[in-house]
Amino acid sequence: MKKAVMYGGGNIGRGFIGATFSQAGYAVTFVDVAEPVVKALQEKNTYPVRYVSNEGHEDVWVQNVTAVNGNDGTEVARCIADCDIMATAVGVRVLPWIVPNIVAGLRLRWAEQKAPLNIIICENLMNANHVLEGMIKENLTKEECALFDRTVGLVEASIGRMVPVQTEEMKDGDPLRVCVEKYGYLPVDKAAFKGDIPEISNLVPYSPFDFYLKRKLYIHNMGHATCAYLGDILGLDYIYQSVDVADVYILTKNAMLESAQALAAQYDAPIKPLMDHIDDLLGRFTNAALGDTCQRVGGDPARKLSPEDRLIGAGKLALQQGITPCYIAVGAAAGVRRYLEENSREQTMENAVQVLQEVSGLTQEEALAQMILSAYQMILNGTGIADLRREAGRLRAKSLKNTV
Repeated sequence: MKKAVMYGGGNIGRGFIGATFSQAGYAVTFVDVAEPVVKALQEKNTYPVRYVSNEGHEDVWVQNVTAVNGNDGTEVARCIADCDIMATAVGVRVLPWIVPNIVAGLRLRWAEQKAPLNIIICENLMNANHVLEGMIKENLTKEECALFDRTVGLVEASIGRMVPVQTEEMKDGDPLRVCVEKYGYLPVDKAAFKGDIPEISNLVPYSPFDFYLKRKLYIHNMGHATCAYLGDILGLDYIYQSVDVADVYILTKNAMLESAQALAAQYDAPIKPLMDHIDDLLGRFTNAALGDTCQRVGGDPARKLSPEDRLIGAGKLALQQGITPCYIAVGAAAGVRRYLEENSREQTMENAVQVLQEVSGLTQEEALAQMILSAYQMILNGTGIADLRREAGRLRAKSLKNTV
């Protein structure tokens, strides 16, 4: 049986990638430092993934699995040396800590002249392949770096499946159970593979992969964050509650459409599949069974408002393609409000200007900053969501009139 190593036994590792490997016929070894999870996987060799929706749930048992503790470098290296494919889903901050084990595994693999190894990188990080490559090569000799370039594929992935924080209720008596939505496509960078691309159900090799990364970030993530931050303003707890508000739905959908138009223009991509993707996402946002909160989805607003991330990056891309991001600006303004609130700073225009400059890299004179600040002023004045939607629509209509 083919072997896979899943570095990271958390929600994405167990709830998506490891399960995908198992269902494709791989024997999966999880690597994690959570000893209760490691022991349970070693003892049971199986665990349940629960697909949840507004219609109910379905348990699917993932088979042929085991685990090793990430602190056992010798055992981890042996697993990496022997596997046919590998993936990481450990979190950006943890990546540096797993590099020594990866290096040891590669050296053992090279000594035994094994086949090339493709590592699918499932981290929420732009240019994750280059970041991980740099970390690994810092620990290699010049000759090993050349060997690495020939035999190791660092394959970026775009994680579209929504996996919320797991509550005790979701675990339903089994600490290994992970509740997820059923959506299970895994787009990956086709050009990054070394050797043959493995035949794995729902694996979607695509080139140029930058399109898929931007699609995920500027449509899915941006829309999700917009929905969360507008929900904050309304005092709502859950994403499904927020998207059920008609004005939030319209603002979110139109923000996603602005990104879709920009992506279609940049990559010469057909617009209809992007519009279908938006409709699918908005339907998935209504999944109350996921229990996804505005607090979680909107968390870490500093990252979400950074220069190339979902809100600011999407707005800049739209402007580059001649599209006025009227709706994206509303989401960004609501994000600025959340940032100030989380950092216990007063809600003032002066502070909003500082956030855009310090966090988003935007000067007050830039067009995108002006649009965001205009929307933020309305929020500051207590303007309702319906009026925010009307103003965004008015500005959008004006921008379209000017282009005719």
